[in-house]
Amino acid sequence: MENLVKRYLAAWNEADAGARAEAVAELWAEDGAYTDPLAAVTGHEAIAAVIAGAREMFPGMVFTPGEMFETHHNVARFTWHLGAPGAEPIADGFDVAELDEDGRIRRVLGFFDRVPA
Repeated sequence: MENLVKRYLAAWNEADAGARAEAVAELWAEDGAYTDPLAAVTGHEAIAAVIAGAREMFPGMVFTPGEMFETHHNVARFTWHLGAPGAEPIADGFDVAELDEDGRIRRVLGFFDRVPA
């Protein structure tokens, strides 16, 4: 489960669309879902499109793991930051990921704690 956050954030940080699609396909179940205040999508293509949209909205920014990581059963919750490399983050949030029996993401629920104006 601890490796999940690293792989998850790497998918969000992947600049190459093809590599990002591969990362999403490896991480998420076929019918995996992603929901946050701005999106509610299901399936690999839709999830990759949400990630692409975030990358376009925040060019040059990277997601980094936050201070909190907790798991039980097949569920993980963790915090994250978004900002320019080496700079103070401009956004913070936390996600809750539910895994299927194969260890792939079934669902992510994302929450924004601090976002740019």
